[in-house]
Amino acid sequence: MAVSEIDRDRQGDASNTSEPVSSVDAQPPSRGGFSPGAVVLVEELSQGADWEVKKAFSYRGKKDDFNVDVGMRTDFASVPRVFVWFLQRYGPYTLAAILHDHLWRDLASRGKMEFVDADATFRRAMRQLGVPFLTRWMMWSAVRWGALLKPGGRRRWLRESWRVLLFTAIAAPFVLPPALLVFISLLLFHVFELIAWVPLRVTRAVRLRAGKEAKRVNLPSFEWRLAGKKVTEQR
Repeated sequence: MAVSEIDRDRQGDASNTSEPVSSVDAQPPSRGGFSPGAVVLVEELSQGADWEVKKAFSYRGKKDDFNVDVGMRTDFASVPRVFVWFLQRYGPYTLAAILHDHLWRDLASRGKMEFVDADATFRRAMRQLGVPFLTRWMMWSAVRWGALLKPGGRRRWLRESWRVLLFTAIAAPFVLPPALLVFISLLLFHVFELIAWVPLRVTRAVRLRAGKEAKRVNLPSFEWRLAGKKVTEQR
């Protein structure tokens, strides 16, 4: 396990403690935004696919307060591998991304909040963290597209569709051509990994049948998300 602290505070001094802090100690400011001293303090879970929040923080929106408690799981910004050259999983928007995970998983998915409102809160939080205009609107457009795959995510989608289409069109010429090249490169490399795996697998099988010690051979897997890979051991 690895513990990582990424300072994303824009409204106060970061706390130096490494101990988990409850939501009682992370009250939102009266004028909205993240609680003073809010930082990203997380612990890596198995294979790095998800991280666990180790220090709570709060966010005050236009009408409601939202508390991200210790123990909540997050994958930061859910960026497919072919786009990580353009947007990393973590950056100046990390606090907003964790907040968005909370809004989607704990509220919107349970019918306690509309997905469109969760996404608007995500965009507003990124603005308060200093994320540039086009970056935050493109990230907002991406999660709006993602909401279509969620139960209830299509409600009020058409109302914002013109903005989603506008910023998608702006991003497409910059993002799609390089992403296509990255995808082809990843696919070709995966094929070569499989080709290299075959003789190693055969050699392992022969050695095991002969009663000899054999090294572990891991089966390559093609991952769409940039996350921890499941290691498959060939016995």
